[in-house]
Amino acid sequence: MEVAVILSQTALVFALIAIGVHFKGMAIGLFGALGVLIFVVVYGAAPGLVPTSAMLIILTVVTAAGAMQLAGGVEFLVSLAQKVIRHFPNQITYIAPLTTFAFCAGAGTGNIYYSLMPVIYEVSVANGVRPERPLALSATAGQLAITASPVSAATAAMVGLLAPTGFTLTDILMITVPASIVAILVGGLVMNRMGPDLADDPEYQRRLASGEFVPAAETGDSPAEITPEARRSAWLFIAGVAYIILAGIVPAVRPVVTGPDGAAPIELGLLIQITMLTVAALIVAFCKIKAGDIVKSSLFDSGMVAVVALFGIAWLANTFVAANEEIIVGALSQGVKSMPALFAFALFAVAALTTSQSSATFSMVPIALALGLAPATIAAMWPAVVGVFFLPTNGSQIATVEIDRTGTTRIGRFVINHSFLIPVLIYAVVAVGVGLLIAQFLK
Repeated sequence: MEVAVILSQTALVFALIAIGVHFKGMAIGLFGALGVLIFVVVYGAAPGLVPTSAMLIILTVVTAAGAMQLAGGVEFLVSLAQKVIRHFPNQITYIAPLTTFAFCAGAGTGNIYYSLMPVIYEVSVANGVRPERPLALSATAGQLAITASPVSAATAAMVGLLAPTGFTLTDILMITVPASIVAILVGGLVMNRMGPDLADDPEYQRRLASGEFVPAAETGDSPAEITPEARRSAWLFIAGVAYIILAGIVPAVRPVVTGPDGAAPIELGLLIQITMLTVAALIVAFCKIKAGDIVKSSLFDSGMVAVVALFGIAWLANTFVAANEEIIVGALSQGVKSMPALFAFALFAVAALTTSQSSATFSMVPIALALGLAPATIAAMWPAVVGVFFLPTNGSQIATVEIDRTGTTRIGRFVINHSFLIPVLIYAVVAVGVGLLIAQFLK
């Protein structure tokens, strides 16, 4: 009887996740909350913990990012990235994904890729490079960057989950950043050998002959002017991120506060919240924007969707795990302890199903901790959440296919055989492998 109950609860969790994914956006959080209600009413289970700290971190970060966007700071960051990409046209298969990775990690969102995508495409075609190679690598690198960002929603979740173990933001980034960079370089090496060169691609030649593809002419248009306020807002945001990273590396940098247990450096999650709201305040004060308009920015809007999605799905996952902790731990502990790599497969699969790094993090990391996996090992396998690109359902994947008028970037007739599959698999395998090697020195 007990097994039947657990199976029904498991089926319920996956069914609600699938429904939420179907309706997209914050729906996964709304249906997650519905799941909590069912657990309470039908199964008599106590609601699990609400990820309050992570939600507040996301809220404060997107407030600062939204303020920067209103002031034009995002356009300034994009202009810097574009200059880098255009400066190394012959190495675009490496430069484009590395640049995308750096800027998405700095901003805490893969959405930066949308602004770089046209530049990557144009430079590729102009230099006779098969656009599929840098485009597929860059789109996927934007998602891998989420696990190497000090200010992403998923990192906020990870920091909160590992905080009780004493494993800090700095420890996480010391693993994920170098592991991700190595993965991107390996991805470029492999993708440079994937598919025929642009001039030899049959689909490109067909489109060229039929007139479906017409090479773009030089327009001579000058780039949009970057205002002093745009630069100022970007540097304020960068300064806030740099301070957070420094505070994570050097605890002495954090203010010392007096609490119930005496004087101690302020908790990093709280410092992130304070710093990001301060950055937003400075941007409002010195960059000529209205505070009330921040909620209208696309970065703030997408961030709030993430807050609601995280709220519901994490609450559901925590409720399910808390209700069945002993049985789940007992069933999985032997397998994961004898073969820890199974946890990476689980992260990859859940990320693919939920299309959310944050959801996969909140769903799976508590289980890994309950099973006794070392925090360094968990962090090493965390980049496996790049599995969000395993299925071609992400907006940036579809946008990439659409922008490539040469036809080299595509989604195959079997759906799963799409241009992003190889980068996803390479990034996941290499980043996790390198991460596990680095983790040996941090345990």
